[in-house]
Amino acid sequence: MRTENAELMRMARESLKGRWGLAIGTMVVYLILSILLQIIPFIGPLAAIIISGPIALGLAIFSLAFSRNKDAKLDQLFQGFNNFGTALGASLLMTIYIILWMLLLIIPGIIAGLSYSMTFYIIADDENIGSSDALKKSKAMMDGYKWKYFCLGFRFLGWALLCCLTLGIGFLWLAPYMQITCAKFYDDVKENYIANNGELA
Repeated sequence: MRTENAELMRMARESLKGRWGLAIGTMVVYLILSILLQIIPFIGPLAAIIISGPIALGLAIFSLAFSRNKDAKLDQLFQGFNNFGTALGASLLMTIYIILWMLLLIIPGIIAGLSYSMTFYIIADDENIGSSDALKKSKAMMDGYKWKYFCLGFRFLGWALLCCLTLGIGFLWLAPYMQITCAKFYDDVKENYIANNGELA
């Protein structure tokens, strides 16, 4: 049975209770790495492309551990480099597919982005999976859930606007809140998919 988005958000807040510092600190490191690479002349954009996949995988590893109330640590942010090839391949394939769909229209590109949104969580759960298979699994898992995920993101829009009024400081709390909620969403969708279809092939 699907868990309502409001309940997923409540569950995320429960997981964050007493652990906001770790979640905020990890997101700050993630954002600093992403921003610093972008502003380095010449090699920065290329470096950002190369490490974006491994860092995104590391964030997924951390988020799932945190969401599942396991031993989440800051250094998990860098564990994506242990599966560098798969993470990089997944990142590049996602970018290519989304861009190709957006060449048609914006909406198909958004739908593609939603379809592949669970990719790094899937790789975090199965380090032996290939990048192409991870994208296929994400697409299968998100069948019937894309609108729900879009609506979940839309729920944070009001919070984002309020964060702008705090000169961006509020995003220190909003970013981990969103990230852990997305991890809750992944576990819920995965559980429902397996219950209805068996293990992801």
